[in-house]
Amino acid sequence: MKQYKLIILFLFTILFVSCSSDDGKISFTILQLNDVYEISSIQGGKYGGMARVETVHQELVAKNKNTLLVMAGDFLNPSLLGTMKHEGVRVRGKQMIEVMNAMSFDLVAFGNHEFDLSKKNLQQRMDESVFPWISSNVFHKTLDSIKSFSQQIDGVETTIKGSFIKEITDDDGTKIKIGFISVCIPSNPRSYVLYEDMFTSIHKEYESIKNKVDIVIGLTHVKIAHDRKIAQLLPNIPLIMGGHEHTNKNEMIGNVRITKADANAKTAYIHSINYDKKNKNTIISSQLKSIDTSITDNLKVKLVVDKWIDIMETQISKIVEKPYDIIYKTKIPLDGRDTPIRSIQTNLGQIIATSMAFSYDNKVDCAIVNGGSIRIDDQLIGDINSIDIFRVLPFGGPVLKVKMKGSLLKKVLDYGKQSSGTGAYLQRNNIQIDYQNFKVNNKEIISSKIYTVAVSDYLMKGFDIPFLNSKHPGVVSVYHPIKSDLSIDIRKAMITYLKSI
Repeated sequence: MKQYKLIILFLFTILFVSCSSDDGKISFTILQLNDVYEISSIQGGKYGGMARVETVHQELVAKNKNTLLVMAGDFLNPSLLGTMKHEGVRVRGKQMIEVMNAMSFDLVAFGNHEFDLSKKNLQQRMDESVFPWISSNVFHKTLDSIKSFSQQIDGVETTIKGSFIKEITDDDGTKIKIGFISVCIPSNPRSYVLYEDMFTSIHKEYESIKNKVDIVIGLTHVKIAHDRKIAQLLPNIPLIMGGHEHTNKNEMIGNVRITKADANAKTAYIHSINYDKKNKNTIISSQLKSIDTSITDNLKVKLVVDKWIDIMETQISKIVEKPYDIIYKTKIPLDGRDTPIRSIQTNLGQIIATSMAFSYDNKVDCAIVNGGSIRIDDQLIGDINSIDIFRVLPFGGPVLKVKMKGSLLKKVLDYGKQSSGTGAYLQRNNIQIDYQNFKVNNKEIISSKIYTVAVSDYLMKGFDIPFLNSKHPGVVSVYHPIKSDLSIDIRKAMITYLKSI
């Protein structure tokens, strides 16, 4: 009997000590990425690479088991790999899901580029992912209903909600619930997507979750101006981890910290967070971590990355040799970001159009290419190789030599100007704007004159400019390049041009 009493006393003591050791304080870490389109390193291997990110991730986990890995939107598109075919099917972000699954992501937010994919492809990627998704303002729209997006994992359907709760416990027994809320910028209208008001949605979600958790954190994909407004709207959120912009940011709006890492995992944010349950005090230390050659690859993730890079290199080698050789160096960033490339003439857009003219020995009057075909949504700087050019122009296609009347050329250029903000905006070579009027070679366009124009194959199919096609009466002739022509592929033309300057 005495022995049983001793056992009971021993168990009670353990229970008492265990309970009393909860000091109400807990620390956790969040590793933040945003706008990652490339699974391997970029800029000649100097920066980025998801295998390197995973090394950082595992080092953080070793220091604190309560480490979360999150993505603040834009990862399925655009990417060079995503445009390629594997086993007869376009990849469409499948490579990124496989890599992220291997990294054990804890949470991702929708970005506007996720909706570049068709509903079918997006659903496939969501169903393949083993991590949860979040957004409070995007919904699946059909002909007769509006409902939340969902994931089908192992035959079980999970609704994608506007908030996500993660419960963590430390070694002394302190337990807290972390709530995440998210919104996505409505900049990519699609027939199957309904965007609700960002600010109304995130405020509603905050109100619904704030009493269910100890701390609420934002994981957004909107412009920095929107994040600032959210911070003002929800001043009790200590941290908003954002995406959409491609350059790192760290701002304080009142007591709210807003952070964004650089695109394509050139950097990542490490947030060390200490929370005190007794006084509900949160202390955050945020470090911008460069993902560079000083970090070794995680072997598990590298195997997945290498599989997909082998697939990509096989396809690229059919067009150019030695794709990793440096072909150009620049200290000035070449701007291929979506917003500028679809609204103003950028230095990268001009280089592309110039290379189109170059592919015909400059024996054309001018060159035009639709901004929507430039898909890198990033800036190029430093050492540039052929892989980078494929990232800029993943769809490729021939450059056509079109003879057209000046009246049609003016109509095309005016349409491009009026389409500012869309993929139909035109990047140009040897075309100037003077008081809202276009000129070619600094001379007014004569309606009756025949101009020779280098035009991207896609543009001549009438997809972005509906009336621009070979059947238009203003089109005199169209030359389609043969296999031996430099103009057979716009990427080959650009690579050769950059090598020549």
